[in-house]
Amino acid sequence: MNQETVLMQVTQKAQAWLTGNYDEETKKEVQEMLDNEDKSLLIDAFYRELEFGTGGLRGIMGAGTNRINKYTIGSATQGLSNYLLQEFAELSKIKVVIGHDCRNNSRKYAEISADIFSANGIKVYLFEALRPTPEVSYAIRKLGCQSGIMITASHNPKEYNGYKAYWNDGAQVLAPHDKNIIVEVNRIKKVEDIKFEGDPSLINIIGKDMDNAFIEEVKKLSLSPEAIERHHDLKIVYTPIHGAGITLIPDALKAVGFTNVIGVPEQDVISGDFPTVVSPNPEEPAALELAVKRAEETGAEIVMATDPDADRIGTAVRNDDGEFVLINGNQTMIILLYYLITRWKELGKITGKEYAVKTIVTSELVKKIAAKNGVELFDCYTGFKWIAKIIRENEDKKVYLGGGEESYGFLAGDFVRDKDAVSACTLFAEIAAWAKDNGKTVYQLLQDIYLEYGYSKEEGVSLVKKGKEGAEEIEAMMKNFRANPPAKIAGSNLTLLKDFASLEATDFISKEQITLSMPTTANVLQYFTEEGTKLSIRPSGTEPKIKFYIEVKGEASTREELKDAKTAAEEKVKLIRSELGI
Repeated sequence: MNQETVLMQVTQKAQAWLTGNYDEETKKEVQEMLDNEDKSLLIDAFYRELEFGTGGLRGIMGAGTNRINKYTIGSATQGLSNYLLQEFAELSKIKVVIGHDCRNNSRKYAEISADIFSANGIKVYLFEALRPTPEVSYAIRKLGCQSGIMITASHNPKEYNGYKAYWNDGAQVLAPHDKNIIVEVNRIKKVEDIKFEGDPSLINIIGKDMDNAFIEEVKKLSLSPEAIERHHDLKIVYTPIHGAGITLIPDALKAVGFTNVIGVPEQDVISGDFPTVVSPNPEEPAALELAVKRAEETGAEIVMATDPDADRIGTAVRNDDGEFVLINGNQTMIILLYYLITRWKELGKITGKEYAVKTIVTSELVKKIAAKNGVELFDCYTGFKWIAKIIRENEDKKVYLGGGEESYGFLAGDFVRDKDAVSACTLFAEIAAWAKDNGKTVYQLLQDIYLEYGYSKEEGVSLVKKGKEGAEEIEAMMKNFRANPPAKIAGSNLTLLKDFASLEATDFISKEQITLSMPTTANVLQYFTEEGTKLSIRPSGTEPKIKFYIEVKGEASTREELKDAKTAAEEKVKLIRSELGI
């Protein structure tokens, strides 16, 4: 389709918004895009419908069919309402929970959604103010609700917002409900289909009581209360990066026994503009700069940061030279799971029924730790809904220890069914106290894990490709990687290729084709080599990015040798990036 045809189509769609039953503020914004000589904003705002996908909605805020606004949010909520009324027709009262983060318009969208649910006769539990995503997941189960939503764009830049939909188990919706909800959302063709006039009698405000109940569950996860008691004054710097973590995490740390939690005043300010960072993403070093600076000033031992909806955790610890180093998402998963397994063993709680979960792009070192300690490990797709699915399938049969993904998400315990930075923060602080009890720092603990299980270096690379052209470029890149797989990676022969789009794998050693056992297909490619290198490639499902996950192995028998292993691994990663042109 040429640019002239695209422009004609988006102009027609935009003009329909000018004459439709939209508010004046929206119409004004549309008119400004039509009047602008540069039509790029108009095209991006209207070239497609913002799809309610299997994870909900996420996009840039503004007027247009490809934007997050009261009408796209309204369509999503009306479609979800229609499906709930069908699916739970036998119930006298259907109930939902609504939460939101700190983003601009998040409260507004939450209240609009509350009005729509209530207009459809659905009882609403709306949090009084911003709250972490994991608390919404918890509240759904606690209140016996059939669904819930969280207004958030997670760690995306400030111009974004989004909408996560949850089912009655507190997990994000999966098949068949995800596809069925999408069908209902797509049936909303005009503004008049959305019931915006709410019923206040069906909207209930919740807050502190739910916070207290949630924190009580977090406290039950503690495995080393004596270590916390001995090191209760451990200096911890915590930053919510302007987000929802401020409402729960300092209180949770205090509840488990820590008495010296140091804030970052500039970032304790709740703001959807995220004034102190370019991006409120704890995966990015720049997002932790102020917290690390605060830790250096106060002599703190660890730094913890959470994203706007407090489901991801970023950390920094002191190395042997006393300098702060960042712990990446894979390392966080490794440390947390190692600690849980080790302490469960020491406390005599391992019975052979325990299991953990990791995503397919997360470090293979996790698999080694689980296997050596008699803990079953499940691999699943990226996204905590898949971890939640495994938890649900194993309820009353096996015991869930923990699960996580390389993108800084972890869940210990199953009272939440999404990633949870609240409990991850309390556990990480507890690990620091426990390590100190054992004469180590967290940094040295990680080194010792590497010495026991083998060194692993992981690096993620994301290429941002925005707009219509970007989406087409990402699609072309994936086609090229499928059509032209490398014979070698960094000089090491390929031994296995997994294509999760076809659920087929090629074993280059045995020359066999293997069927991959996964619940559905996914647009992910993985390559494995003789030297143990793993390369995964996938387009992001929530951002305009194509992601590369590189993992290389190394050997060391002493802490001193780990430096050489790290240097060699970094050189190999550079070589792989050069080969891929990234």
